[in-house]
Amino acid sequence: MTQEKSQLHIDFEREAIPHMDSLYNYAFRMTGDSDDANDLIQETYLKAFRFFNNFEKGTNCKAWLFRIMKNTYINAYQKSKREPEKLDYEEVENFYENAKPSSTDDAHLEKEIFDNLLDDEVSGAISSLPEDFRTVIILSDIEGFTYEEIADFIDSPVGTVRSRLHRARKMLFAKLYKYAGSKGYINKE
Repeated sequence: MTQEKSQLHIDFEREAIPHMDSLYNYAFRMTGDSDDANDLIQETYLKAFRFFNNFEKGTNCKAWLFRIMKNTYINAYQKSKREPEKLDYEEVENFYENAKPSSTDDAHLEKEIFDNLLDDEVSGAISSLPEDFRTVIILSDIEGFTYEEIADFIDSPVGTVRSRLHRARKMLFAKLYKYAGSKGYINKE
C-alpha cells in the first residue's frame, strides 16, 4: 500500500504540479484576491489528488485541473447563494477578484511579474467583462488554451467559445481604444 501511495504521489507531482502557475493565474483573475486564489488552488489540488486515480494518463492534465477548479468555484458560489445572509454574489465575485500569491517569496515574485505583465487599465478592462466573456479571454489569450480545451472547460460547443471570444475581444477593443491610442498603438491621423 505504501508503494502505491508513493507512486501515486510521484505521478501526481509529475502530472499536476507543473500546471499550478497557470491555475493560480486564472484563479487570481476569477477571484481578484490572492488569498482567495490560493484557497481555490489548494482546494483544487486537494480534490485532484484525492481523485487522481480517476485521471486517465495520457490525457490533458491541465484541462482536467481547470475543470476541477471551475467546479470548485461554482460550488462555492452556489453555496454562498444558498446562504444569502452571509455572502451575496458581488461579495463572492469581489472576493475571488482580489486573489494573489502571498504565501512564499516565489509566489510574491510571480505576482509582481504577472501584475506588471498587464497594465492596470488592461487588467481593469478584462475584469469588467461579464464572467462568460472574461473566462474565455483569459483561457485563450492569457493562458493559451485551444478552443477545444476551453469548450471542454466551460461545457459549451466550440462555436460558443469562438463567438464569446470574438465578442469579448470587441468589448475589450471598445474599452481600450483610447488607452491604446495613448500608448501609441493606434495612429492618430
